[in-house]
Amino acid sequence: MQAATAARRSVVAALDELDEEPADEEPELYFGSVDEFVRGYLLPNYRRRVDGQRVLWAAEWWKYAEAVARLDALWRAWEHFRQDAQTGMSVWFRDHAEHHMSILLSPEGPFASAGEGKNRENTNEKGEPLPYIAPPEGLFPDVREAV
Repeated sequence: MQAATAARRSVVAALDELDEEPADEEPELYFGSVDEFVRGYLLPNYRRRVDGQRVLWAAEWWKYAEAVARLDALWRAWEHFRQDAQTGMSVWFRDHAEHHMSILLSPEGPFASAGEGKNRENTNEKGEPLPYIAPPEGLFPDVREAV
């Protein structure tokens, strides 16, 4: 009888400890917006020569709905995979970045009408970051502040 009572107390104590532990919370976002992700991660780390003919990109990428959707998907996938210290970034590059960026940079992709742009603002030199012009203020608010 005493053993059963002690066992019940032990189980109750263990359950009480579980109740005190915080629930699994979503990890805080590293970047607060797709624009911050593009500026802070993609541009410095995904350098490709953009000639405005065979390889396309628009400095004003935010004017192209498909590009915004794909870049937003890249950002959110990056936020997820950065939590995996072993293979997360490899998976992100293989399954997400390479897929979406090959479409974005393609002559048939969403930037097909961008070409070289006025004064060649949609081109770069080998080794330089992708062209970038900041979006209008408030277009991509920091979602971390909304929480």
